Amino acid sequence: MAMRVVRNLDLERYAGRWYEIACFPSTFQPKTGTNTRATYTLNPDGATVKVLNETWTDGRRGHIEGTAWRADPASDEAKLKVRFFVPPFLPVIPVTGDYWVLHVDADYQYALVGQPSRKYLWILCRQPHMDEGVYNELLERAKEEGYDVSKLRRTAHPDPPPESEQSPRDGGLWWIKSIFGK
Repeated sequence: MAMRVVRNLDLERYAGRWYEIACFPSTFQPKTGTNTRATYTLNPDGATVKVLNETWTDGRRGHIEGTAWRADPASDEAKLKVRFFVPPFLPVIPVTGDYWVLHVDADYQYALVGQPSRKYLWILCRQPHMDEGVYNELLERAKEEGYDVSKLRRTAHPDPPPESEQSPRDGGLWWIKSIFGK
């Protein structure tokens, strides 16, 4: 079944901070991460986006930076590619993945993001907490696209974390632990 994606995504409006409300567990994110968020900054070329993913584990900040771009610049579909270099403490190996925006509301306040294999799914919001009705609407949208939403894990946002520069860093240890399922 073909997946429906957003058309004519405005990258400038999509830029900014997004909080992870829920996601499918993955090997590249710590299982105990809290306050997980992504910050997207449109680059001066207007075609690529700087990506900063952050999460906190035991009070320490883990992060990774990457770049996103439209998979097909001639298409109006919100099918992006994102590339990170790993491991984050010695970024030498490029890893590229799909980032498909399946839904974004008219005000760009919440989004549903997945990819063609349906192995990954994220529910994002501009605030650390989401209205339960909106959350349930996004669950239904994900089900329509063939996702098994029973695999979703809610992301805790117990306290707003400090801004990035003020946080103790874990030096990439989270990334190593995530490979081993920790």
